Amino acid sequence: MIVAMQENATEEQIDAVIEAMTEAGVNVHRTTGTMQTILAAVGQTAGLDLAKFEMLPGVLHVHRISAPYKLSGRAFRPEGTVVEFANGARIGGEQVAVIAGPCAVENREQIFAIAACVKRAGARFLRGGAFKPRSSPYSFQGHGIPGLQMLHEAAQAHGLATVSEVMEIAQIEPMLPYVDCFQVGARNMQNFNLLRELGQTRKPVLLKRGIAATVEELLLSSEYILSGGNYDVILCERGIRTYETSTRNTMDISAIPVLKKLSHLPVVGDPSHGTGRRDMVAPMAKAALAAGADALLMEIHPNADKAVSDAAQTLYLDQFEKLMGELRLIATAVGRTL
Repeated sequence: MIVAMQENATEEQIDAVIEAMTEAGVNVHRTTGTMQTILAAVGQTAGLDLAKFEMLPGVLHVHRISAPYKLSGRAFRPEGTVVEFANGARIGGEQVAVIAGPCAVENREQIFAIAACVKRAGARFLRGGAFKPRSSPYSFQGHGIPGLQMLHEAAQAHGLATVSEVMEIAQIEPMLPYVDCFQVGARNMQNFNLLRELGQTRKPVLLKRGIAATVEELLLSSEYILSGGNYDVILCERGIRTYETSTRNTMDISAIPVLKKLSHLPVVGDPSHGTGRRDMVAPMAKAALAAGADALLMEIHPNADKAVSDAAQTLYLDQFEKLMGELRLIATAVGRTL
């Protein structure tokens, strides 16, 4: 159930509606937009009398939500969510963000060279894996906290925000000093215990779509984070597994406008994992931007062919800088900035 308050509703009226909803046995989540306050009821709402709430002072209208996702649905925040970071960067809104960096932090020289390139190209986010979930137990698993420290130092030196993957609950607290945004990988999209704990943090979470997940399942996973009170959730389309074998995954570009229609949460396109092929990253990045993505997530490396993980899908630094220039043209064409 969604309760939309009038534009001129007072705090006393809003508090009275929240109290009435709580007494009815539901959890209330409040969001205040530029025009009005929205109150979302989560819980057993089927038996509630909507007319009772519509009669309360300050209420504009009340309606039921038929979709199973209550807080990630567009009705909860019709104007859309913009996630803001300490360095002034934003994901959501008119400006398209770019998140770039290596699949894995390998050493200090590597991550500092990449950070300098990211800054020079005009991007605001540095990504890098320190805990690496690999398909093979014999593959490089990351440097852990020392890797995060290198990532953080490189980002700080160039005024960038950091994004890195969290794999389990025990990693959340030690990661807090080093990351500005937690990334939840495709393998953990339905790790509901991890998602609940991330809902208790107040740092943004980039949630990747599972390798065989539907759009609805992605939105339901985001509910676990949102229901904990962390509303800074960013959705990521990173390709799904289909019967096609010519690419690592099938990047579902159509999911981007679908998510933008159904949800207020920002949407990221990940053409690196979406294709698994360096030669396809640029065209799919352009397609994702044209389709409405709020940000792009790409893997880059000074010596891409020698990267310890995901070498085949990683751009060289000069390729990334060239692509950034091309993306600016597309952003302008669709009425946005980069």
